[in-house]
Amino acid sequence: MTSWIFCSIITLVLFVSSTFFLEIDLSKFTSNTLLKTIIIFNKQQLQFPLNCTDGKSAATCPSYYPTKFELDDESSTASCPEYFRWIHEDLKPWERSGITRDIVERGKNISHFRLVIVNGKAYVEKYSKSFQTRDVFTIWGILQLLRLYPGKIPDLELMFQCGDKTVVNKGIFQGPPAMSPPPVFHYCGDENSYDIVFPDWTFWGWAELNIRPWEATLYNIQEGNKMIQWKDRIPYAFWKGNPAVSNIRKELGKCNATDKQDWNARIYGIQWLQEKASNFENTKLENQCTYRYKIYAEGATWSVSEKYIIACDSMTMFIEPRYYDFFTRNMLPLKHYWPISPKNMCEEIKYAVDWGNAHLDNAQAIGNGGTNYIVENLKMKLVYDYMFHLLNGYAKLLKFKPTIPKGAIEICSESMACSLRGVRKHFMVESMVNSPSDTPPCAMPPPYTTQSLKEFLKEKENLIEQVKKRAVNKG
Repeated sequence: MTSWIFCSIITLVLFVSSTFFLEIDLSKFTSNTLLKTIIIFNKQQLQFPLNCTDGKSAATCPSYYPTKFELDDESSTASCPEYFRWIHEDLKPWERSGITRDIVERGKNISHFRLVIVNGKAYVEKYSKSFQTRDVFTIWGILQLLRLYPGKIPDLELMFQCGDKTVVNKGIFQGPPAMSPPPVFHYCGDENSYDIVFPDWTFWGWAELNIRPWEATLYNIQEGNKMIQWKDRIPYAFWKGNPAVSNIRKELGKCNATDKQDWNARIYGIQWLQEKASNFENTKLENQCTYRYKIYAEGATWSVSEKYIIACDSMTMFIEPRYYDFFTRNMLPLKHYWPISPKNMCEEIKYAVDWGNAHLDNAQAIGNGGTNYIVENLKMKLVYDYMFHLLNGYAKLLKFKPTIPKGAIEICSESMACSLRGVRKHFMVESMVNSPSDTPPCAMPPPYTTQSLKEFLKEKENLIEQVKKRAVNKG
């Protein structure tokens, strides 16, 4: 009897080990309870691709994916980038009071959907239709986070806004009798709002404009950067986009070259319906890195174009943004970008280009600094880690037990992707997390002290002032 038990244990150990070294696809064994917990002890972990039956949507979410995972070393030696410190700032309004169900519910009428996570499963209750597929790919991204760190995301409920404009106005929630603001997750924030900043949908693809998921897009842009040496690029400032969505972009159009005046800017408007008809041949991001200088101009609020522009190695000019996304708040003028005041914009652009062309090495260093910031700090693993720490920090503030609303439906990768066709499904498959992470999330940096945050913001202000006074160190 003892010998039979010993043989059974040896057989089981060999079977599990073989899945790592012989790459047996255990996803076929969907009823195997071994897959409920997976221990990652080398880089050849199991792969769990999209599991569609005969190409049709799963009637119920399958149970083939691990619900928990453990690492042989749970401690993380890698520190998160500095911009993660803003998570503490974004959650600070609820730091003392915590978040009650009533506070969450007050965000319902300004949100597109409610996300609930219970026991590692995701449920969504939709309230209104978002523009294009912003909500779809945002939810898809959250599902991939659950696959990357199965069992590690705590139970939570949150409201999500998918529009451009911030929705939680600080002015309404200030003063002694003021109520706590509703915690609403959103793609951007500004000094006048309490919106909690979250990665935007385009990290998993922008289907309507045929922009691939972030990893593939960044790779293509980096390959495009190699086509022309920096000093051989066109010595002007370039912008291309939809000018109709903001006044700042309409004003930027006035900086285009004319027969009477050249402001060193080359501004091109886009009509997206025409571009779609030509299969977006003229708007490929990897082909837009041929200028020494590129301009970032906000749209209705912030613009997802920001990361694509900065990644070009060109010296990026920021037309004084009002809004911020989750990763840009630690970028510094003259190190990562060149600030442009919206007042006298054309003159400012001309001066920046003239300065750069007279100091090519310095201008190139600023361009490379911005691109390196993006490449080093915006790996998809770090995007997921930001989501991980933000959601964990948020969940710790909840003073109620998350429950699944009657109107919510369970969602998973299969229920979202299996019934789709075309570019949406292609982007989902391309951006899908096929196995749990083989490393833990990065280690969160401490919050800013009042003094350290004040010093950082003062440093940024002083650098912007240098540019305004045209007193930039020429190096």
